[in-house]
Amino acid sequence: KKSILKMMDRTNPKKIIVVSSAPQIRYPDCYGIDMARLENLVAFQATLELLKESDQYHIIEEVYQKCKQQVDLEDNEVQNFVKEIYDPFTDEQISDKIAELLSDESIKAEVKIIFQKVENLHRACPKNLGDWYFTGDYPTFGGNRVVNRAFINFYEGSTERA
Repeated sequence: KKSILKMMDRTNPKKIIVVSSAPQIRYPDCYGIDMARLENLVAFQATLELLKESDQYHIIEEVYQKCKQQVDLEDNEVQNFVKEIYDPFTDEQISDKIAELLSDESIKAEVKIIFQKVENLHRACPKNLGDWYFTGDYPTFGGNRVVNRAFINFYEGSTERA
């Protein structure tokens, strides 16, 4: 946001297209990569903005309540309710909002961001299903607990690790 798009814009293009070989990262990773805070993920930030703009921000409260109700459940009973915040929007709508968030008024070119589709990632890497930070489908029950805790932390303004 602070440099690459501005550097590209200095060449005065009509349009800047950024293509990611990965899908949108929507969920925290609890298996090695330090991506524990939802609010640091641009796809999450973009979705929050879309929820506000479409008068659907009540979904945030609903998901928070569902996550809180699961705090004392056994790991194998916990569901990932954070997926519900993404449900009202297409991948393209979220990508377009990401492009908007990463651009500021100093960038004159139109900015388009294209992310790999999860389905295409699976076709390209059929034997590697480590896609939980894109899909929210964690390989262990504990992953659902972590994503819900990360959401609770976001909602409550806590900066502790999920």
